Amino acid sequence: MNRQKVSFKNNKGIVLAGVIEFPLSSKPVAYSVFSHAFTGSKNLTAAKHIARAMTLQGIAVLRFDFTGLGNSEGDFTETTFTDNVNDIKAAVAFLKENYETPNILIGHSLGGAAAVFAASQLEEINAVATIGTPSEPEHVTHLFGYKLKDIEEHGFAEVNIGGRSYTIKKQFVDDLLSKNMYEVIRNLNKALLILHSPQDRVVELENAAKIYHAAMHPKSFITLEKADHMLSSKDDAFYAGNVISTWVKRYIPLPEKDELKAEKQVSVRLGDKGYTTEIMAGIHGLIADESESLGGNDFGPSPYELLNSALGACTAMTLQMYARRKKWDLKEVRVHLEYNRSYKEDCEGCSESEKRLDHFDKCIELVGDLDDVQKKRLLEIADRCPVHRTLMGSSKFNTKLI
Repeated sequence: MNRQKVSFKNNKGIVLAGVIEFPLSSKPVAYSVFSHAFTGSKNLTAAKHIARAMTLQGIAVLRFDFTGLGNSEGDFTETTFTDNVNDIKAAVAFLKENYETPNILIGHSLGGAAAVFAASQLEEINAVATIGTPSEPEHVTHLFGYKLKDIEEHGFAEVNIGGRSYTIKKQFVDDLLSKNMYEVIRNLNKALLILHSPQDRVVELENAAKIYHAAMHPKSFITLEKADHMLSSKDDAFYAGNVISTWVKRYIPLPEKDELKAEKQVSVRLGDKGYTTEIMAGIHGLIADESESLGGNDFGPSPYELLNSALGACTAMTLQMYARRKKWDLKEVRVHLEYNRSYKEDCEGCSESEKRLDHFDKCIELVGDLDDVQKKRLLEIADRCPVHRTLMGSSKFNTKLI
């Protein structure tokens, strides 16, 4: 994934820190802004994996830290919900000036409420997605517990949230209480996607129902079954990102895609960063990558895994073709493969290039009513599949620049 650290100023001149995640292709189909949960940061699991899923769908994502949180400057103690809204508007302005006008806002928890308010003030935004978002911003005050009384009486209090201590001032609470979320949603006039978990114990599911009923069409609801409020499971976050990416493409203008065209049977493209590689095999698009331990993103199988996959698929197809022709009861073929290289024990008389042997372990499961003679014959046929024979042969390569 292409990633770029950025910084920009909000309406008060405070420098906010962000990261833009770019898709594999050099030109994103759209830009979006992600706003994190209350007292969270751009580096929470939800933010990172939602961005990852969206970039794989061609959408660039700017995730940033609100004032006084994460790597952003400023004093969180002095902020309000309105400041969060203005921070989002500053992020949109930054993208508009330096990259491309974003038309998607995504917000998590209270960040979702801030995204709704920001979208209502930004004509360029076409679609908003909220995740675990309260129907009333003041809902977050339940996190303050008995300290809410101290805030009212003394003007501030130290509140423990997620194991960390924050100073919450009365101005923050008063600002939350002044916000009418329902009125804003009714007049939003943007496409709205509401994602919420029935198991959310921080912001109950009824909040999603209230938001949905207040909104005008187009509106959609997706349940995040079994997910917790923070989407702490990367699988839950990645799923949410995939859903948002698919949904939003109906509501934003999409440029013509710069598709990789296969000049021959297969074409491959890789930029100057990372190892995530686009493959066009005929009319089929694939992704190859290396593991994170080798500097990749692990977005797809490695080249050797693809090689094993080709051998396994060809073996299974060849066995089924043969069995069907013979009318044998072969219900299913399972092929398990592993590739490695080993040195020849005796290299006398061999060249340097012959000192290592390519070695494929191919284990085959045959499911069906087959006798021993049929199984033995199928095992012989397994080594006659076209890919197997190609790998065993002495292929010639004609490599040239074009």
